[in-house]
Amino acid sequence: MRKKSPFVEISKRVCPAVITIVISKDLPKIEGFYMMPFGGGDFMLPKIKDGRTESTKIGGGSGFIISPDGMILTSRHVVEDLEADYTILLEPTKKYPAKILARDPINDIAIIKIEEKNLPYLELGDSNKIELGQEVIAVGNALGEFHDTVSAGIISGLSRYIQATNELTRQAERLRGLIQTDAAINPGNSGGPLVDMEGKVIGVNTAMVMGAQNIGFAIPINYAKKDLEEIKKYGKIKVPFLGVKYIILSKEIAEKNKLPFDYGALVVREVLGEGAVIKGSGAEKSGLKEFDIILEAKNEKITIENSLSEILQKCEIGQEIELKVSRDGKEILLKALLEEKK
Repeated sequence: MRKKSPFVEISKRVCPAVITIVISKDLPKIEGFYMMPFGGGDFMLPKIKDGRTESTKIGGGSGFIISPDGMILTSRHVVEDLEADYTILLEPTKKYPAKILARDPINDIAIIKIEEKNLPYLELGDSNKIELGQEVIAVGNALGEFHDTVSAGIISGLSRYIQATNELTRQAERLRGLIQTDAAINPGNSGGPLVDMEGKVIGVNTAMVMGAQNIGFAIPINYAKKDLEEIKKYGKIKVPFLGVKYIILSKEIAEKNKLPFDYGALVVREVLGEGAVIKGSGAEKSGLKEFDIILEAKNEKITIENSLSEILQKCEIGQEIELKVSRDGKEILLKALLEEKK
């Protein structure tokens, strides 16, 4: 008799705890279309009547239950729209409204809750102990349509850094410390678990490389464990806050703008946003100014791979840190007190 693959047993244990997240939003109700001539051609435009709206599905993602009372982990980018409604599908006939407990402002992780008891759940592993080449399984709701999609592979890389783009908002964000795997991760898989051969979660599926095969990424589960501890202790995720808007410099940015350094954080405001230095923040009190370049924070060089936000994440609220700053061709030292991000 042929021996069953261990993937079969692991999938049986894992799949019942993997859920689908449906994203919906109240949008203007379309009651047909009409043609409008323009520039020698006709354009089809939606006909919206009386300002009425209807709940419309705008996306979906995956998640997984981590406690019998309905605590769920997913990717932050799946649930980041503050105006959307989120529904959890445990089975085709079981639907629950989701309560968003926290969105990690730095890592692509979110914690949500449904009101139910005695649910199947997954045990969290230790992402600090994973090794290159070990076998893993990714589970999720592939393409938002195919439930309980299971793909197997190995860990192809550790501590990876990428810039990812959200499919809904088109916003780019930097993700670091990632697990790279060749197990297939597709749109809709985001938020699903990456598990080891004991069925323990070692990562949260987060991104894929468009145009490439067998390159997917997951957030290490130990990042999520830290968030969970803070939720239990404070009811929210507490993040040290400096209070500056900035861009991380690279060789290309420095050359294009004739800047004296190709590393560091250039303090600069967003085009239509608030000032570069937030009023009343530790940054303002330290004397930081727009167009300063923060070269080091807490004696750590600021680079694309080791960003200012990553350095701050390792600090404590209320901690005073030293900043090495370039201003008008001179290097100065400033001290800033980190506050809690509101």
